[in-house]
Amino acid sequence: MELHRLTILEARNLLEKGEISPSELFGAFLARIEKVDPLIKAYITICEKEIEDIVEKRGKLYGIPIAVKDNICTRSIRTTCGSRILENFIPPYDATVISKLKKEGAVIIGKTNMDEFAMGSSTENSAFFATRNPWDLERVPGGSSGGSAASVAADLCVASLGSDTGGSIRQPASFCGVVGLKPTYGRVSRFGLVAFASSLDQIGPITKDVADCAYLFSIISGFDPLDSTSYPIESEDFTKYLGRGVKNLRVGIPEEYFALGVDREVKEVVLRAVELLSGEGVEVLEVKLPHTEYAIATYYIIASAEASSNLERYDGVKYGFRVGDYRNLDDMYVKTRTFGFGKEVKRRIMMGTFSLATGYYDAYFLRASKIRALIKRDFDEAFRKVDVIITPTAPTTAFKLGEKLEDPLTMYMSDVLTVPSSLAGLPAMNLPCGLDSNNLPVGLQIIAPLFREDLLFTVGYVLESLVPFERKEVPLGV
Repeated sequence: MELHRLTILEARNLLEKGEISPSELFGAFLARIEKVDPLIKAYITICEKEIEDIVEKRGKLYGIPIAVKDNICTRSIRTTCGSRILENFIPPYDATVISKLKKEGAVIIGKTNMDEFAMGSSTENSAFFATRNPWDLERVPGGSSGGSAASVAADLCVASLGSDTGGSIRQPASFCGVVGLKPTYGRVSRFGLVAFASSLDQIGPITKDVADCAYLFSIISGFDPLDSTSYPIESEDFTKYLGRGVKNLRVGIPEEYFALGVDREVKEVVLRAVELLSGEGVEVLEVKLPHTEYAIATYYIIASAEASSNLERYDGVKYGFRVGDYRNLDDMYVKTRTFGFGKEVKRRIMMGTFSLATGYYDAYFLRASKIRALIKRDFDEAFRKVDVIITPTAPTTAFKLGEKLEDPLTMYMSDVLTVPSSLAGLPAMNLPCGLDSNNLPVGLQIIAPLFREDLLFTVGYVLESLVPFERKEVPLGV
């Protein structure tokens, strides 16, 4: 039995029966990481001693090795955000989602690589190294949760947590051929998530299948008084929505999402999956989301403005990196931030500061906020006609390492199909639905109304049973 291939539910069944032990399972993954991760580079930190902490915690995740994106605080485990400025930062507390995992007996096996402060679409913006796609080591895994998606795809953990601001769970899940969920904004606590854009950031699961996604989401979701943006709605067992029929459900297909530079093969694979759904009694309707074309510009103004504010705290005074050679306080600020932040982070801080500046606020940030409201209204109108919306997750499959690194505008367009639902705060899930001619995964995105993650799991579970997609043993036969 190849233990590293197990899903959460499969591993849980074996652990409960006593057919394997937590130490045996954890050891199998450490051995897999030692063998494979030098090729993938999914992990920044590997937690080899974490197994010692689980002892008698026989919860819903007893003994399950989970990887965690490195912008989610973990007590006594380094949390770098993929940045030099936090390279040696060790949080004194756990994020709420980590506390929930530990309460259920999960084992944190490592912290995964990411674009610095979650700013990027390829995991090439990490201060430490680029992560590679397990399907093709010359390609990116997507970003910013590239390490989390790659670790699941390469069987370097059972499941992982990522964060999604404008597509940072869904797009890498698409590129790596795994399931990734961005929950409704406020459905999962952000306490302990290092902030990028506070009105957009959400933590979510990345898993090997839809059932695992529903199971893990049931554990990490729910109201948290420590998070002022947490919505007062308790979690539930979302696995009860698996296996429900989809007959008479209405699925919307937005024409705008099949025109925005979407690769022909990606479009064909996604529409083929929708045809399979229609065979199950689903009604497929066209819907219009007319303000979609403004979403990328709107997102980068709002997200950069919030990042500019959130990243002010990294000044070398209280914690994090500080340069050793400086003349005075101002010089220390400048040198610390110049050396500590990478190119993309500096770019977004400058964009955000500019859009908030006196004389430019109305023209940029205020206008973007108004367009954000229009984008949300588009979705509200569409959901009066349909139950869920299906689109491609990304315009292309995984691109080559270095291909877009020096062209930020082209890189930003990688998120053109995920950003609108983030601006509207909606739940959305990536599901692998086939391969292109290069044998790379194509991702399908399901978008639901606010707090209707149940619909994502219902539709996703049926689609998963209809679409012939087998996870590849990666990398390259290792």
